[in-house]
Parts: sequence; C-alpha cells; structure tokens
Amino acid sequence: MTKEELAGFDGREGRKAYVAVNGKVFDVTASAYWQDGNHQNAHQAGTDLSADLLTAPHVRSVIERFPVVAVLEEIPLREEKRGGSKAGVVLAILLAVGLILWLVLR
Repeated sequence: MTKEELAGFDGREGRKAYVAVNGKVFDVTASAYWQDGNHQNAHQAGTDLSADLLTAPHVRSVIERFPVVAVLEEIPLREEKRGGSKAGVVLAILLAVGLILWLVLR
C-alpha cells in the first residue's frame, strides 16, 4: 500500500481507519480510541505514525495488537526511478573528478 492509498483510510464518513507504523499498516477501525479516525485529537488515521510513536505515552506493542492489513511501500529515490543506482552516481562523480584532475595535471 502506498502512502497515497493509506490516506484514503482516514476513518471519516464510515471509511476504515488504518495507520502505518514501521512499514506495517494496522486496522484501528474497531478501537474506541480511534473514533472517526481521530486519536485523542493528536493523530489522524490514514497516516504513517512511525515517528510519532517515538514520543507516545505508550509502547509500540499497543498498536501491534491490531490486525496488520498491508505493508507500506517505500517510494524509490529519484535516481532509482530513472533506472540509476547509488553505485552509478558514485561512478559518475569519480569519472568527473578524474577528468578534472587529468585536465589540471596535463
């Protein structure tokens, strides 16, 4: 599931309430603490709460009690979308540095 798809599960107007934590998507619809997709006016369903849980007053195991319904997909880095890779970027930089050194030292 992408973050865009996750956003559609915001718990409002009868929609299911899903939240993502550490790459897993949990269904919190049945929880009384997630009425209309809102958790105590601090968190909204349809979002990735991984960073928020670092400062939550409860432990991660609380959210892990809910059913996992999907895996949150990672969006590829910009250069990976073009078919490149980190190794390709490093190689291009090394070639550029080599060319500059060759021009300066010849």
